[in-house]
Amino acid sequence: MRFDTAQHMKMSQQMKLAPRMIQSMEILQMSLLALEERIEQELESNVTLETFQPTADQDAIDATQAQTERDASENERELKIDGASSADDFERLDNLESSYKEAFDNTYEGASYKQSGDYEPTAYSSRRMAGERDAKMDAMANTAARPQSLHDQLLEQWMFADVDDDMRDVGKLLIERIDDDGYMRTDLAEIAAHSPFDVEALTGALEALQHALDPPGMAARDVRECLLLQIDAHEYEASAHAPDNGHAMADWTIVRTIIEDHLDDLIHNRIPRIAQRANLTVEQIKASMEQMHRLMINPGRALVDEASPTIIPDAIIEYDDDSDTYIAYLTDARLPNLRINREYALMSRDRSLAKSDREFVRTNLGNAQWLIDAVNQRQNTLLRVIKTVIAAQRDFLDQGMQSLKPLPMTQVADQLGMHVATVSRAVAGKHLQTPRGIVPLRKLFTGGTQTDSGEEVSWETIRAALQDVIEAEDKSHPLSDEALVTELKKRGIEIARRTIAKYRGQLDIPPARLRKQF
Repeated sequence: MRFDTAQHMKMSQQMKLAPRMIQSMEILQMSLLALEERIEQELESNVTLETFQPTADQDAIDATQAQTERDASENERELKIDGASSADDFERLDNLESSYKEAFDNTYEGASYKQSGDYEPTAYSSRRMAGERDAKMDAMANTAARPQSLHDQLLEQWMFADVDDDMRDVGKLLIERIDDDGYMRTDLAEIAAHSPFDVEALTGALEALQHALDPPGMAARDVRECLLLQIDAHEYEASAHAPDNGHAMADWTIVRTIIEDHLDDLIHNRIPRIAQRANLTVEQIKASMEQMHRLMINPGRALVDEASPTIIPDAIIEYDDDSDTYIAYLTDARLPNLRINREYALMSRDRSLAKSDREFVRTNLGNAQWLIDAVNQRQNTLLRVIKTVIAAQRDFLDQGMQSLKPLPMTQVADQLGMHVATVSRAVAGKHLQTPRGIVPLRKLFTGGTQTDSGEEVSWETIRAALQDVIEAEDKSHPLSDEALVTELKKRGIEIARRTIAKYRGQLDIPPARLRKQF
């Protein structure tokens, strides 16, 4: 057995992305709020980057500053950025956007987006009116205080409960196990196995919690117990106040019977079976179901205000009567105007400074220029994609979701001469304010199928048609999935029954037996 070593030559091609290229892609993918935060972070950490308010003479100022830096660069070819050894690094500092040409296949200059939708080149960033208020300070001034968590509120209520100290400690432990819906889903025996309290103490504390916490139904172990606790509270309140105001007490007897003994039939809308087994009429059951609307399935949600996430549209689409077209312009007024600090730019070429200081300044200058170019590149790419999409989806803007056409990303990418991954990143997390409301930009990209007439129909259009058919059905005889297939076929849309079931799930529409009304 013999081991030999030898040298071999091998040629191969590899594609590697530089860190800044990866960061540029991340900038392209950011939403408006995320980009605003990213710019704020760079402004705080990079002394060479500054904001400015444009003036009437800003074009001349920017042009003079840019020319000064270009002239100085010709005399300082040995400038290095980030410790690189290339003699061409200063040229990259002056014009980093050329470095991204192959990745984005789209040259970009700073831009101003006016309401007319025209595109106007400028030096570094979007043009804005002088004297604009500080959006960040306005946002901070109008931001509500952070609300208390559910557990904090329950602990605060429990501190005022009329219980002894031992039970109070057990109750604190149980409150930690209450989920966001307000339920105690952990078995008491399991809690006892990992705590110094036995099941009897935990059971007593749980009962005390159920009567002390508000709203009623908190700390229930299942839906049936949650609803019954609320019925107890309604009956207690009615008995306490009815003698004083002379009003008749609401009768919860039938509701209690249905929930205690026939909850499963109620969930599955088996009303005739409940009527037969409980010796009730359908009308009595329907009246009780109306009364149940006063009960909550998830009482914990009543204490926590789940505000919808803030959506700031990245672009606004408006109809122009004169040209009979839809015009897109970016909502980039929140983004600050960025530029390189001139004093630091000159300082980077001052040989009287220590080399380490010059290198520090040059590194930050490179980072600042890269961010400016990356933000401008993002704005330009996003606007180009949006204009192409709204041109293709004119029918949607005119008529609504039912007129949405199939539009694959590859089609937009080919039309713009970009890679499909670039289009995907530009679309991610972006929203449009349109005459049809605020919609995710990605929603306008959809696949589809052909109707009997050969017309292309998007999946969104099919979902909208399905919802219309279900809303118009006779609720006493709701349409089965097979019947829905037939109804859509009458509209020229032919899809399988399993597709109907899938779309019903996506639209949160229950099957026919649960939609039936008696």
